[in-house]
Amino acid sequence: MALNLSQKQVVVAELAEVAAKAQSLVAAEYAGVTVSQMTAMRKQARENGVFLKVVKNTLATRAVEGTEFDVIKDDLTGPLLYAFSMEDPGAAARIIKDYAKTNDKLKAKIVSIGGQKYPASHVDVLASLPTRDQALSMLLSVLVEPATRVARALKAIGEKDTAEA
Repeated sequence: MALNLSQKQVVVAELAEVAAKAQSLVAAEYAGVTVSQMTAMRKQARENGVFLKVVKNTLATRAVEGTEFDVIKDDLTGPLLYAFSMEDPGAAARIIKDYAKTNDKLKAKIVSIGGQKYPASHVDVLASLPTRDQALSMLLSVLVEPATRVARALKAIGEKDTAEA
């Protein structure tokens, strides 16, 4: 079904708003993906703060103008599924990577983060980024380690003094 001009403007405005707030983008070829697989992918995307949309490339090109995803405009060819990570930069890549394991028809084509465009092979790198909770946990463990070492050293000194007495 073809969209009229006002419908196209709404789609572009919606996608531009999402692109302005998104942290990363993964564009994937989806030809051959079944409706039930696409529905399951959309459900998982909503649960993980990922905006998933299939739109014409000309509309996507207009929507990303003026955003950090402007760098991908020239590579938008073929039927593409756009996955914008809204909260966690690696969320979209994890979803695309997980579904690509079970469906060889879904192939990542473009990865973009921080105003840079990367080849499809970087979907693995982006998917391996820690979530916010994992990153905070790693930071906390790094911050706690020196205090733990000091406590162990003081305990060892105390045990040594009591053993000598």
